[in-house]
Amino acid sequence: MNLAHIIDPHPDDRVAIFSRGRATTYGALRTQVQHVRGGLARLGLAKGDRIALVCSNGRYFVDLYLAALGLGAVVVPLNPASPAPEIEREVLTVGAKVVVVEPSAAAAWAHVERARVPSVQSVIATEAGSLAADLAFDDLLGADPMGPIEVHPDDLAVLIFTSGTAGAPRAAMLSHGNLLANIEQGESTDGIVAGDIVFGVLPVFHIFGLNVVLGLALARGATVVLVQRFDPFTALETIKDRQITVIPGAPPLWLAFSHFDAAPADSFASVRLALSGAAKMPEEATLRLRERFGLTLFEGYGLTEASPVVTSAAGLPVKVGSVGKVLAGMEVRIVDEHGDDALSGDHGEVWVKGPNVFRGYLDDPIATAKVLSADGWLRTGDIAVTDDDGYLYLVDRAKDLIIVSGFNVYPAEVEEVLLEHPDVAEVGVVGVPHPHHGEAVKAFVVLNPGAAAHEDTLIAWCGEHLARYKCPTKVLFVDELPRNVSGKLLRRSLTDI
Repeated sequence: MNLAHIIDPHPDDRVAIFSRGRATTYGALRTQVQHVRGGLARLGLAKGDRIALVCSNGRYFVDLYLAALGLGAVVVPLNPASPAPEIEREVLTVGAKVVVVEPSAAAAWAHVERARVPSVQSVIATEAGSLAADLAFDDLLGADPMGPIEVHPDDLAVLIFTSGTAGAPRAAMLSHGNLLANIEQGESTDGIVAGDIVFGVLPVFHIFGLNVVLGLALARGATVVLVQRFDPFTALETIKDRQITVIPGAPPLWLAFSHFDAAPADSFASVRLALSGAAKMPEEATLRLRERFGLTLFEGYGLTEASPVVTSAAGLPVKVGSVGKVLAGMEVRIVDEHGDDALSGDHGEVWVKGPNVFRGYLDDPIATAKVLSADGWLRTGDIAVTDDDGYLYLVDRAKDLIIVSGFNVYPAEVEEVLLEHPDVAEVGVVGVPHPHHGEAVKAFVVLNPGAAAHEDTLIAWCGEHLARYKCPTKVLFVDELPRNVSGKLLRRSLTDI
């Protein structure tokens, strides 16, 4: 087996990807990948070696990803917008032998000291002349073609850095078997199918973009329209021009669409499946999308360590606020604070078990032991509740829990109430030290354009909807909230504001 085989069974003339307006068929993609694979092998890249791809959504990434997987090498997708110290640290952490850099990352890479990353033997520029490199991508295409080798399901395929919302990012180890298992588990939902045209704006250096937008779509024989940057106006043009049928997104994307007043009511006429993941979607925005565009949004839940999808609402009767049901082929428990299964309707931590669960954090057995039990259960740190129909509802992150005078406060609950205020566009809630209550609730709020809500107004609003101990004692108005590339709120960064 080899994850690179996902592109093998599809017709030669079917379009696999669009990148910068250029179509590449599955037949052409297979040929390109084989030549690039031969070029990487000629450089000495072999099974177990690490190759860092400092690339955004485009054909270079797709070719290199599949080529390297076919060699049994380990792909390390990195954010090309990262500053030089972060890129240097991540390359050093994984011991990359080859680094591929696109033009947008050239300035940052120029400030990486090669002497500080001694494992790097070759640097490849995706476009010749864009940076000081040992060779260019086109040089790889000139090599003799090479097919994929067979690997064991437990062999590493990807090292992907987690978002770091609860601490320093770590490299999660995902095997060929992990990633392929989650693609196959996705067959239990009415998701992406052959013939779909998928809007590929979620970054491929994030697990949702890598194994859902790219991996699942290519495995199904769909077409992926790769988009490097998002803005709602050009996105709607692309959706119309390419007749997009599936849009996987994160809440910031859907929030932008929901607030885009100039968008016509038929903007999503071609879309049959709208998916949201990476963070909890505000219910008010979900309802607004339905009212304005007739668009039904299906939420899902996952995490890097689960490759990533755990639940999906695709194809199920809609329950606003739910992230759907558990995919076939894995087990999920909702575990209370005593380690027992929580009763239906009670909150508990989500535990996941299955062939999609990762192999641990690279060179960090202590961190791995904290999240992986001896019998293979992944302790996600996410708090959820299930209903009688088996639908899962996310409540919050266990690590984000605020304890006020001994009472538990879930930030998401406070955020949901504040988002219901007509003046509030975005909100993030954290706990701050309090001399008498242990912790107090603090809210960071982005107001809608032209809105003029005051701190006292919003605190009083919460008082009308929440128990007193759950209400913010302080509201700080900000221009924007800190988020990672997938749109997930970086709570720990709020305390730096």
